[in-house]
Amino acid sequence: MDIYVIFLIMLALLFDFLNGFHDAANSIATVVSTRVLSPRYAVAWAAFFNFIAFLFFGLHVAGTIGEGIIDITVMDKDLILATLVAACSWDIITWYFGLPTSSSHALMGGLIGAALVKAGFKGLVWSGILKTIAFIFISPVLGLVLGLVFGTMVYRLFRRAAPTQVDKYFRKGQLVSAALYSLGHGGNDAQKTMGIIAGLLLSSGMITLGPSQSLQDAIPLWVVLSCQAAMALGTMSGGWRIVKTMGQKVTKLRPVDGFCAETAAATTLYISTFLGVPVSTTHTITGSIMGVGAMRRFAAVRWGVAGQIVWAWILTIPCAAVISAITYLIVS
Repeated sequence: MDIYVIFLIMLALLFDFLNGFHDAANSIATVVSTRVLSPRYAVAWAAFFNFIAFLFFGLHVAGTIGEGIIDITVMDKDLILATLVAACSWDIITWYFGLPTSSSHALMGGLIGAALVKAGFKGLVWSGILKTIAFIFISPVLGLVLGLVFGTMVYRLFRRAAPTQVDKYFRKGQLVSAALYSLGHGGNDAQKTMGIIAGLLLSSGMITLGPSQSLQDAIPLWVVLSCQAAMALGTMSGGWRIVKTMGQKVTKLRPVDGFCAETAAATTLYISTFLGVPVSTTHTITGSIMGVGAMRRFAAVRWGVAGQIVWAWILTIPCAAVISAITYLIVS
């Protein structure tokens, strides 16, 4: 293994760390803002379930990132470097401004930008790109709808219970829903870095595919474990700027609301992961929080803040693509 490959693997793991750091808000914002857990215990809880997620999910998302966004024959070391520089840069920029954007789409934009410079439109796999773009809209809408549905069901079931009793039940219930969401987060997001590293190893001749073997079947265990560990460490570091946006600025949450939002988001993530779609965990939980807030009353959601978040989502892929394209031109 040459030094450039080692450097790129370390850079990929740095991106994975930043992904966990940036997306810690997704996993802990609701449970912290409702004061069910302190920030310290919340990040430890989320990180643990982030790490063990590989035990529950296949590697379908890793396969999509590794060979479903750009043609695997186009992938080389310089392209991966440009992709990771773009994704890391966008994560840091949006963290600084406290915007809960998608690390997944930053990574996808990085792949697209560098591939366009190297091979033009023929280097893109449109089926995978269009599927991922579709879920930019589907995942937050599904999260919002499920948040409304779960919230309505729970509120009706407990409409005769005293508020203090409801709060007591769902303070415990939110520990379960936060764990379920963190499993979904680790199962979907960590796989994206696995796909990048697997593509790097394949393009460098360090792993090979059999006649009927897909990339996800050839990912070494050390890649899986290192990516899950980097994600978990990033989550433990916590992106507190984004926690404030997610947990306080979008809508005011109580334990019952946090439970409904996390359960709705976890359900959406499980569906997406089993379908092999690299969705944004950020989009999903944001949609769920909006759904729960809108269920109480439409004005409970601060739609101005929501609009700023949506604009950041729209800009993620093109901005990351531009950064990646410029980086690839420089390094190649």
